[in-house]
Formats: sequence, structure tokens, C-alpha cells
Amino acid sequence: METSQRLAAPTPGAAAAAPWERWLGDRARVRAARGLHRVESSREKLMDLASNDYLGLSGHPEVRAAAADAAHRYGAGAAASRVATGTLEVHRELEAALCRYTGRSAALVYSSGYTANLGLLQALGGPGSLFILDAHAHASLIDGARLSGAKVATAAHNDLADLQRLLEENRDSATPAPRAAVVLESVYSVLGDAADLAAAAELCARHRALLVIDEAHSLAATAQGSALRAAGLADCSHVVATATLSKALGAQGGAVLLGGGQAGALREHLVNTSRTFLFDTALAPAAAGAALAALGLADAERLARLGRNATLVHDTLAAEPRLLPRIEQGAGAVHSVMMPDAASAVRAAASLRARGIAVACFRPPSVPDGVSRLRITAHADHDPADLLAALHAIARIILEEES
Repeated sequence: METSQRLAAPTPGAAAAAPWERWLGDRARVRAARGLHRVESSREKLMDLASNDYLGLSGHPEVRAAAADAAHRYGAGAAASRVATGTLEVHRELEAALCRYTGRSAALVYSSGYTANLGLLQALGGPGSLFILDAHAHASLIDGARLSGAKVATAAHNDLADLQRLLEENRDSATPAPRAAVVLESVYSVLGDAADLAAAAELCARHRALLVIDEAHSLAATAQGSALRAAGLADCSHVVATATLSKALGAQGGAVLLGGGQAGALREHLVNTSRTFLFDTALAPAAAGAALAALGLADAERLARLGRNATLVHDTLAAEPRLLPRIEQGAGAVHSVMMPDAASAVRAAASLRARGIAVACFRPPSVPDGVSRLRITAHADHDPADLLAALHAIARIILEEES
């Protein structure tokens, strides 16, 4: 009897787990009711209008060969953080190539674009600092600002007047005023619209604030290969850029890109204080080698092809009068079409996938304004005739979904 009682007794932790089980069930039911359930997805065997492989370089033979060569030379992983024997020659070569490509003076490579944003803002934050984020800033920028210990304010999307208001409030709030940094994206990931970088940089200069620009969707995907460079800001000391190597460059990793007279001092500060640099294993050699090769292929010809296909996406969808008012024309490769609700966006994306076309479905909480969208992403390697056929199918499915 005593033995059976022991066997029937709850295992350690079983009672404590019940609240978590109930909570997980509740969260799942909420997602289902709101049409927010997500599943893992693949673009294999589909017409890819969803991924961020803007230049089609992730599978390019030279990029693959460079990744394989780096793996053979250095091994499968860096085996340590950059400050604990993890810095390899391929990291230094990649940082130098990023500087040449963007016109910046110094670069620091991280294991991802997400960790680059977290690490930069954490290293700049702390008591006495203020981050002013655009309302559509990426989750990595929001997380980095919140984790940094800085005061955080949010400006209306692409609203320079609101940025000015918040900077003036900061200037008048204390003596001396907190260190301020405005945090924007060059091209926003959902709407695809662009920030006025030159005006934002001038505004920040007047208020002695830093301007942090995330080039995730513009590096090797917009004119001159860098929105910062195109805006004439490559040499500005008060402008800091971040980027990812996993979108147009088709690899993996991230970077902080620095310019002007304080580039060296700021890079040294990051090496010594940026937690996602100090305590994260360095970028894998294969990814670094692939990104390095991709930079050499991200030339004017590919950028022009991407631009032509991006224009084709917008113009084809806008030719349908019922879609025109709902199309957000992107400044780069990304365009989006507003949908009535999350459920209709999910159904339209599923119908297109069944027809061999992959588009991205954005719904809360991925969209900061709460409006669900289908995001259509142009690629430089799309054949225009195939792209046109896919776009006609997209327009038809969206309109059928609402009929």
C-alpha cells in the first residue's frame, strides 16, 4: 500500500506546471479566435515573392562556393566570441568590404541583424539616455531600446515634426539634457516606405543627437547599394547604421556601420561593452564568406534589375482599380496590399500557396498599425514574364477573397 501510494504521488513540479499548461492553452485559443496562428513555412518549389533574398544571391554558385571554402578553411563555427579567439580573418575581410561598399569608415560584424541592433542600443543606452523610435521600428530595435535601460519615446511614423517635438522636449527636460538618439529604418519592412534620412540627420545634428538607421531592407537593395550613402550621409559622425547580411546578401549575420571622426572610438566602445558582441559566438565562417562574396555580386546591374521588377510589381497591381487605393508602393523591393482583416489575409496567402506562389502574410502583432497585409517582394532574378503571370494571379485571388 505504501509503495502504491508513493507511485501515485505527483511527480516533482507537476502541480506547479498546471498554471503554465492552462496559460499556454489560453494563449492558443486567443490566437485561433483572432486568426493569428502561425506555422513554419518554406519557399521551396514556389514562385518566391515572400522571402528577403532580394538579389537572388543565397543560391548563387559563387556565394555557395565561398561559403564552402570558408568552412573548409576555418571550420564549421568560430568556436568563441570575437574577443575570445573567435575573430577570424574572414570577419576582418568582411568588415573591410562592408566599409568599401557603403562608404563608411568602420564596421563591426555580429551573428545576426537582430543581435547587431540589440548590441548597439544596449551599448549606447543606460541612465541619462533617450531613444526616440519611429512607430514602425522593427522588433529588434524596440527590444534593444527597452533592454538598454534608456528612456524610450515613440514618434509617429515618418513624422519629422513629431521627432522635432520629442527632441525639443528632451532638450528642455533637464540640464544637461539626456543623451538622445533617434532610431529609424531606411526602408520599413511592412509598408516598404522610406524615411527622409537627410532631413532626419539635419534635425539630429541641430539637437546634438545621434541618428541610428537600420539598413536591413536597403543594403544592396536600393540605389547605390546603401540608403545612407545615397542620402550623402556616409561620412557623418552623428549617424550610425546597422544592417543585416541575411536579406539582399543572401547569407546570415549583421553589422554596425560607423562613419566620420568618431567611428574608431565608437567601434572600440562596442567591442568593449556590446553584450551581444562580447558574449555571443562569432558569426560562422561560412556565413561570413558567403556575405563577402555576395557583396562583390551586388552590383549596379543587379540593383537595376531589382528596381525594374519592383516597379513591375507595383504597376501591375495598381492597374486594377479596385486594388489601387490599398497598395503601398515601396521605396525598395517591398510592396504591400491592405486586406480587410487577418483571416482574409491568411486565406488569400494560402490560396496563392496552393497555386505555387509564396507571398508574405502580415497580421497583428507583426504590423504596428494593426492592419493586415499581403507583402509582395520583388527579386532581381525573377523573369519578368513569370513575375507578371504571378501578379495577375495575386490580384485575382485578392479580389475573389472579397467577392
